[in-house]
Amino acid sequence: MNFSEFPLEDIVFDGIDALGFETATPIQAQAIPLVLEGKDLIACAQTGTGKTAAYLIPTINRLTKSPSNKTRAVIICPTRELAEQIDQNVDALSYFTGVSSVAVYGGGNPKDFDRQKFGVKNGADIVVATPGRLLTFMSLGATDFSEVEVVILDEADKMLDMGFYGDIVKIISGLPDRENRQTLMFSATMPPKIRRLTTDILKEPETINLNLAKPAEGVTLGAYMVYPEQKIPLLEGILEEEEIDSMIIFAASKASVDEITKKLKRKNYDIFAIHSDKDQEERMDTLRKFKNKEFRFLVGTDVLARGIDIDNLSHVLNFDVPHDADDYVHRVGRTARASSTGTALTFISPKDQHKFARIEKLIEQEVPKLDVPEELGETPTYNPRKKGGNGRGRGNNQRRGKGGNRSGRHSNNRQRSGEGGQRPRGEGNSYNPNKKKKRRRPNNRNRGPRNNEGGNSQPTPPPSND
Repeated sequence: MNFSEFPLEDIVFDGIDALGFETATPIQAQAIPLVLEGKDLIACAQTGTGKTAAYLIPTINRLTKSPSNKTRAVIICPTRELAEQIDQNVDALSYFTGVSSVAVYGGGNPKDFDRQKFGVKNGADIVVATPGRLLTFMSLGATDFSEVEVVILDEADKMLDMGFYGDIVKIISGLPDRENRQTLMFSATMPPKIRRLTTDILKEPETINLNLAKPAEGVTLGAYMVYPEQKIPLLEGILEEEEIDSMIIFAASKASVDEITKKLKRKNYDIFAIHSDKDQEERMDTLRKFKNKEFRFLVGTDVLARGIDIDNLSHVLNFDVPHDADDYVHRVGRTARASSTGTALTFISPKDQHKFARIEKLIEQEVPKLDVPEELGETPTYNPRKKGGNGRGRGNNQRRGKGGNRSGRHSNNRQRSGEGGQRPRGEGNSYNPNKKKKRRRPNNRNRGPRNNEGGNSQPTPPPSND
């Protein structure tokens, strides 16, 4: 469906045209008409499918019809990075409309607090907020939400995972009742807590479900069986041998993030870290530089897995298997966005085999196990049914083919998500320290104009009026 087919105001079309959007993604094609009709909505779709634009475009369109000096839309999201990103998208999409917005989140410095308070108190049309900071401003009497028409919960499942259920209920209780507002809930998964929340705050909602808990079809999946001490050497080999344009490396803890970053910096890799111990200004600066291709490798915790807007990401690597199977989908969802292609690799240690088996069950496919270079020593056997998965040997990657023949060595095939078979990748499938090094592609080549990239990725917006 083309954006021109939506019944939008001309000034909203001006913003869409300026961003180069032409064809709506599936979630946009289904959600925008329902939101324009004023219906409540529960929308479940993969990360990177365009959820942000799916609710921002019709909401901005609504607000242009009835100017006011009070806040009329409240967007609640789990992290400050996502709040900033949504606010930037509002700024870009509403550039020709005069609709204003403010991002409200914790951390930062006193100047940020004062700026946020000023925006909320003076009736920014759209308030984009994390739950804790929004409750603070509500308790200080700095908000007037009496004319709020639209309430949006973005990444609702993540907010509940982070323990914000009570905060969300308190915030909703301070807004017009559900009969006098439109409520939209966007989530990547639909756990029981979400269903309970929808019963409490939505009225006769429409529902959209698009490919829940499955990686995008363009993602090539692969996994390595390793012991913990083999992870860093294997990672170094992958970074050296793979043709990587940009990669996010996900680790389980802040300490692990710092360790990976420190060791790879010693090897002169252009790599930086991001996690909650970094101050807000440093985190935003690191994300900005990574988006602008000023460096190729970014290490972080799951704060990067949800909703962060990064274009043209070629690789994702799970240094640790995520504890929650759903988080694997969100991590992998950082690449192969908007029908592009990408590669997602995972390191599986013996203690994590049962977790990875749950992931394979969730995504309904077996992820190919790739060969680890013999120079790194013996590797575990993938046997998640055996407690600990501690079997050693180099034959763990052998698998019987359709004809019943067992190959002498497992074919180094990564599987493209959604395909029934395996796609050969040639010699470059697994790290080989003796292979001739490939020439790296330059980081600053001209990439041409950006596309919709799932609706959540925007070109640099026109200068703000703020």
